[in-house]
Amino acid sequence: MGQPTIAVLGAGSWGTALAILLARNGLPTLLWARDAAQAAAMQAERRNARYLPNHPFPAGLRATADLEEALAAADDLLLAVPSHSARATLQAIAPQVTATTRLAWATKGLEQGSRKLLHQVTAEELGSDIAPAVISGPTFAREVAAGLPTAVTVACRDAGVGRYFAACLHDTTFRAYTSDDVVGVELGGAIKNVLAIAAGIADGMGLGANTRAALITRGLAEMMRLGVALGGRQETFMGLAGLGDLVLTCTDDQSRNRRLGLALGRGSDQQQARQEIRQVVEGVQTAAEVWALAGAMGVEMPITEQVWRVLHQGQPVQAAVQALLAREQKDERA
Repeated sequence: MGQPTIAVLGAGSWGTALAILLARNGLPTLLWARDAAQAAAMQAERRNARYLPNHPFPAGLRATADLEEALAAADDLLLAVPSHSARATLQAIAPQVTATTRLAWATKGLEQGSRKLLHQVTAEELGSDIAPAVISGPTFAREVAAGLPTAVTVACRDAGVGRYFAACLHDTTFRAYTSDDVVGVELGGAIKNVLAIAAGIADGMGLGANTRAALITRGLAEMMRLGVALGGRQETFMGLAGLGDLVLTCTDDQSRNRRLGLALGRGSDQQQARQEIRQVVEGVQTAAEVWALAGAMGVEMPITEQVWRVLHQGQPVQAAVQALLAREQKDERA
C-alpha cells in the first residue's frame, strides 16, 4: 500500500509552502487553486510564481484547479484558504467528505460575522464526527518552503488524527508537536495577527523597543484572558501557537499584519497599505471579531480594542496610543 495522497486546498503562500513540505516528505500532494490560470501556470512552471517564485515544486507535488479531481484523488485534506472563505470551502467539499476523512486546518482567524472558531464551523458544515486538526505556530511560508528550521503545534481532539498530521509534516527541519487544546491553538493563531498590527503601528510611529516589548507582553495577557474564558488552557498560550507566533509576527517584517501596522504608524491610508501588501491581512477582520467576542464574554482587551478602533472606527493612531497610556494603574496580574 502506497503513501496517502493529501490535497492542500488554497494556493497562497502558506498553502503552497505546506504542499512543498508534504511532497518533500515523500507524500503525493495535490495543491488546489481556485484560479485555473494560476493552477495551470504552477503545474507548467513547477513553482508558484505569484507567492513563492524561488521555491520549485518537488516531484510529488501537482497543481490543479479542479476541486472534484483533487477530492477524488485525495485520502486526506489540508485547508489553507483565508478564514472569510472557510465556510464556503467546507460547503463545496461536504459531498465528498465521510466520517473517515482526515482533515486539517492551517488557516488563522475567526469566521467573519459569527465570531466562530474554524472547528465550530467545520462541525456545523461537516458534522461532529469530523475532528479537524489545527496547525499553528511561528511560521513564515518562505522559510518553511526553504527548509529552514521551524516548529508548530498540531491540535486535535482526536489524538490519532493529530498524530497523523504531525507525522506527515515532521521532518529533520520541521518539528510538529501535538496537543488536544484546539481552542487555545486556534485563538492564539488568530489573536496574534491583531497584536502584530499594534506592534507595527508602534514601530511605524517610532515608539521604540520598550514599547514593542510591552505590547507583546500585555498582548499575551489579553490573549490568555480570552482564551481561558473560552476553554483554552493557559499553558497553550505560553507555547508555539501563542507566545511563539506572537513574537514572530510582532517583530519580523515578513508578517503582513505587522507591515500593515507599520504603514498606518507612518501615516499611510489603510486601503493603500493593504493594496501594496497584495495579500489577505487576516488581522483586519479578526480585530473586529475578537473585539466583539471579548465584549460578549466580558473580557478586557484594551490593545485589541484600540486596534479595532483604528481599523474600523477611523481613530487616529496617536489617539489610540494615548488611550492606552491613560489607563489607570493596576496590578500586573489584572
